[in-house]
Amino acid sequence: MTFLSVLAVLTLVVSIEGSVGPSTNSSFCTESKECLEFELVCKTDEYEVRHYSPTRWVSTDAEAYFMGVGAAMAFRRLFQYITGANEAGIQMEMTAPVLVKIPEETKMWEPAVYTLNFPLPQAYQDKPPAPTNDKLYFTEMPEMDVYVRSYGGWMLSVTSRLHAHLLTKELERVRASYNHTYHYGVGYDSPLKLLNRHNEVWYISEGRPVCSDPQEPTPAHIARTPDPLPDMTTNMTSSDTSDTSVVTTAGPSISFSPTLASTQVPTHTPSNNATGSTSPEPQVDTTHWNSTERNIATQDAV
Repeated sequence: MTFLSVLAVLTLVVSIEGSVGPSTNSSFCTESKECLEFELVCKTDEYEVRHYSPTRWVSTDAEAYFMGVGAAMAFRRLFQYITGANEAGIQMEMTAPVLVKIPEETKMWEPAVYTLNFPLPQAYQDKPPAPTNDKLYFTEMPEMDVYVRSYGGWMLSVTSRLHAHLLTKELERVRASYNHTYHYGVGYDSPLKLLNRHNEVWYISEGRPVCSDPQEPTPAHIARTPDPLPDMTTNMTSSDTSDTSVVTTAGPSISFSPTLASTQVPTHTPSNNATGSTSPEPQVDTTHWNSTERNIATQDAV
């Protein structure tokens, strides 16, 4: 083995051992002494992007119609492994989180295969004891960037699917590239914890993760300078109302026409004529009248 090969192996071992650490590094990993460590790459209103180093997990598969049923079956095997069902008879502390690999393409009339994963404690990341149950195996998680959506409550089949849908909807909107074949349901709490529970949905990023909205922001509204009044004797054509748009604010929607909005609509106030009757008289800026309208206005005034 060359020097470079030895160096690569040592680097891998160091990175694996450093991927699980004290739970004090995470505000939501409170029930385990050790928790999976990560580097926060960025955070948006809908998700965050995390970077994980290579990690070794103990895993098992379970076939079921619902994620919750399959996870319960698999959890029992993994718990027996960390409590002594291994060739060395070693009892290990429970680490967090628990990952459930959920396939995207599932059919209601066919069971799906769910994979449950426990992260091995830091002391056993390099050389974990072999399991006595042949349904258990080790998984080498590679270095990866992950899109994460967090939620509270319980990680059930319905809630996990709901938040997975919400996350993929946002990832599609920002045109992020990710693995579409499966996602992870992630739990940090024991079934006995009732309050302040923390769950997550993970999608593995492919390529460079998207940390900002690539779509152009809506331009700020700029007030327009009012246009001169049109000739009042000219009939309004269909083109005068063609530039109609709708502005949506936090309140109700408002429809308006920029062409009409920029025109000063004349108001009418009552005025007494020679017979003493009252009739409406338009109050309009005279600078925009033509010569014919001025003569008509002069005769009305007399």
